[in-house]
Amino acid sequence: MQPSNFVLASISPRRRDLLRQLGLRFDIIPSHADETLTIPMKPEEHVMILAERKARDVGFKISSGIVLGADTIVVMDDEILSKPHSPDDAVRMLHHLSGKKHEVFTGFSVVEVPSWRVVTECERTEVWFRKLNHDEILRYVESGSPLDKAGAYGIQDDFGAVFVEKVYGDFYNVVGLPLSHFYCTFTDFLKKSSHPDEE
Repeated sequence: MQPSNFVLASISPRRRDLLRQLGLRFDIIPSHADETLTIPMKPEEHVMILAERKARDVGFKISSGIVLGADTIVVMDDEILSKPHSPDDAVRMLHHLSGKKHEVFTGFSVVEVPSWRVVTECERTEVWFRKLNHDEILRYVESGSPLDKAGAYGIQDDFGAVFVEKVYGDFYNVVGLPLSHFYCTFTDFLKKSSHPDEE
C-alpha cells in the first residue's frame, strides 16, 4: 500500500514511528495551519477539522501525492486538553487527570493532490489514570517530556506510561494514530486513487 509520493504533515516522532511500523516510506512536511477553532463543537469534530486543515495546508505545498494530517486531544470533564502551554500548565493537567477516566480523540485526514479527494476519520479511546502524587508529577514535568504531548503525557516508551491504569479501545490512538483504523482507511483510499503509478 505504498503510494509513490506520501507526505506526513507532522513532525511528531510518535506518528513517524507508527507509519514506519506499517512499512510506509514518506517525507515529512510540517503543517503551519491555524489550529484556532472559535466555535464550540464536539471533540470528534474538533480533531477531524484540524486534521483535514493540516493535511490541506501541506497539500498546497506539493504538486502531487498523498498527505496525512492528524490531530490528537485529551478530553476530561468536557475540557479539551491539548499540548500544555507551560510546565505549570502540564502540572495542572496531570493533577486534573489523576485518579480519573478521560478520553483521547485522534482525527486523521488523507488528502490526494491534485484531485483534492479527501477522507477524514476519528477514533476515541478511554484511559484511566491511577492516583498520582505531586512529586512524581513534578519529576515528570521537569523531564520536559509532557510539554509536546496532548494532555501532558505520553503512553509510549515514556514515564507517563506508569500513570495509566487501564485503556479501553485502540492503544495506538493514545500514541497519536489509530493504526488499524488508519490502515483500513488508507488501503481503501489507495484502491480508489487517481494515481496510476501506485506501487
